[in-house]
Amino acid sequence: MTQIHRALVSVHNKTGVAQFARFLVERGIEILSTGGTARLLSEAKIPVIEVSRHTGFPEILDGRVKTLHPRIHAGLLSIRGRDSHQAQMRELDIQEIDLVVVNLYPFMEVVSRPASTFDQAVEQIDIGGPSMVRSAAKNHAYVAVVTDPSDYGWIMQEMEQHDGRLSPATRLILAQKAFATSAAYDAAIAAHLSQRVISPQGEPVKVERGLSQFEVIPLQKVRDLRYGENPHQRAALYRRISAPPAGVAAAEFLHGKELSYNNLLDADAAWNLVREFDLPAAAVIKHTNPSGAAQADTLRDAYVLARDCDPVSAFGSVVALNRMTDAETASEINRTFVEVVLAPDYAPEALEVLRQKKNIRLLRMSSGTAPYIQHREIDGGFLAQEKDVYPASPDEWKTVTRRRPSADEMAALLFGWRVVKHVKSNAIVFCDACRTLGIGAGQMSRVDAVRWGAQRATLPLHGCALASDAFFPFPDGVEVAAGFGVRAIAQPGRSVRDAEVIEAADARDIAMVFTGIRHFRH
Repeated sequence: MTQIHRALVSVHNKTGVAQFARFLVERGIEILSTGGTARLLSEAKIPVIEVSRHTGFPEILDGRVKTLHPRIHAGLLSIRGRDSHQAQMRELDIQEIDLVVVNLYPFMEVVSRPASTFDQAVEQIDIGGPSMVRSAAKNHAYVAVVTDPSDYGWIMQEMEQHDGRLSPATRLILAQKAFATSAAYDAAIAAHLSQRVISPQGEPVKVERGLSQFEVIPLQKVRDLRYGENPHQRAALYRRISAPPAGVAAAEFLHGKELSYNNLLDADAAWNLVREFDLPAAAVIKHTNPSGAAQADTLRDAYVLARDCDPVSAFGSVVALNRMTDAETASEINRTFVEVVLAPDYAPEALEVLRQKKNIRLLRMSSGTAPYIQHREIDGGFLAQEKDVYPASPDEWKTVTRRRPSADEMAALLFGWRVVKHVKSNAIVFCDACRTLGIGAGQMSRVDAVRWGAQRATLPLHGCALASDAFFPFPDGVEVAAGFGVRAIAQPGRSVRDAEVIEAADARDIAMVFTGIRHFRH
């Protein structure tokens, strides 16, 4: 174990730093510091040596250059057991630094503020901090580097146990965390800059849409999970750290047993679906597909309608609600075994009811907006695409049959079109204006998706509407749908056999609209 004689302390997040520095001084460790950290420690009556005094060179360029000096980096990088290094250190009268306590400028916090400017973001790009972190982490055989205030406590405990020393294992752990911190920091900067182009006026402007040349995804582990999709697969949840907290990854866990990998996948699908609706709405999800979705005047009624679309599949489901959950809705949820509930919030009485179920997981969702670009890993790389946020827009729809949809049919088509976007392709949704009646998901042919959706229906289909996520390639899908009582269909159109499909609808007095938009979900 290497004895710690000298520490360099320079932090932006000053939580707990005075207590940690006092602990170091009490053990005879000399402290070097800069700027605001040095002032804080001095005001706390903790002996500190300014870095400019240690280097013999003043801070310059408005503090941009403080620690970028050979006396700092040689002190961090010298190999203690190498004679040539030690000879040079003595010749140049450079003292070794054994501990670095550094955290970085709050770049991600600043860029997440809507009012922040490009210049303000650039000023939060830390240079000296990451340089010291990397130097210390590279030389972790002799130097410890602390980048997270939450680590102060256990580091102090270990130093107390080992007479001011830290073990090689601890220094390696701290180096791993330091490099991960530095990498994530640089990734966040790269991600932010890659969203900008230079305007004709010579100003950097944000590109709201499009895919950048360099796509960087800085992530931080939130928690380990029990296992992945199957018990033999290890898994963890990570969150983006280059964007404001959003989605399931940022949800507040309120109650229940540990979330699983599959729970989180289903929760994400449920939350994205239920946010489509303006009225109180509920989505019941199994294996990332809805088994039922509904909207109503009250949240309780919406949930009951969604659950009863397929009460068998609702067992062991994930439920998302788009309103604060009230006690009535909570009581209905408790009538069925539900794995997870997501909602913007919960009334105190609702929490009291739901917590009667020991294992049900309750998530309070944040109002943040998820990034516009989605990523999916494939072997050897990633696919990236813009998120499918195209709104359901009946004004853009075109009636292509002789009979136009009635007002009630159009309301049902609009509801179905909002749901089918969130069903795995090939996707078919049978519905009325407030709930799904049958869902055909993930079938290899569209006509089979129609048959499967109808066979899964537990409610009458006669007079219902049907939404298809992509065009009907043949008339057979429409013919089969008519046999189940479908009266109106929404589909994208643009098949080479559109004329035959329209003819089949007209022959059966079905109203059909072309939306012009496809919603494949693989």
